[in-house]
Amino acid sequence: MNDRELIEGCLKGKAEYERMLYDRFSGKMFAICVRYARNKAEAEDIMQDGFIKVFRKMHTFKHKGSFEGWIRKIMVHSALKFLKKGSNKNEFNTLEDVKERPVQSKAISNITEKELLELIDELPLGYKTVFNLYVIEGYKHNEIADLLGIGESTSRSQLLKARKYLQSALKKMQLLFV
Repeated sequence: MNDRELIEGCLKGKAEYERMLYDRFSGKMFAICVRYARNKAEAEDIMQDGFIKVFRKMHTFKHKGSFEGWIRKIMVHSALKFLKKGSNKNEFNTLEDVKERPVQSKAISNITEKELLELIDELPLGYKTVFNLYVIEGYKHNEIADLLGIGESTSRSQLLKARKYLQSALKKMQLLFV
């Protein structure tokens, strides 16, 4: 069944189509939610809120671009809304005029994707959120600033701190591989 047929079934209120939609996309969307959450329970809450929005707003999908991309955007925005409600606001520290430098590390070639994702998950929540939005989702710093209600320089500093944290962790791991 293609996305258009799935959407039409959901719009008609057919529960079996809603279940098929959930089954088709929940794995990928949960992975997105996990990247923003502090733990599995938070990720589950974010995903539940996200799918509620998907079903409520499905009538607004214009069939321009991918349906999965549209759902993904809703999940990211649900995660950000969840984070804004939480007590993590004080994790966004400001560091003015931070210059980004390219990251080069040979340790990256020695670790698995799972290990890298675990390192990213260990980042403090503010760092992890900006890192995910910038590196994985492809947002620009001005967009991140708007989404999170922080300054552009704060977004840049959070990314820099995340990268430094990851570089340090990768260097430690590289010592283990030598």
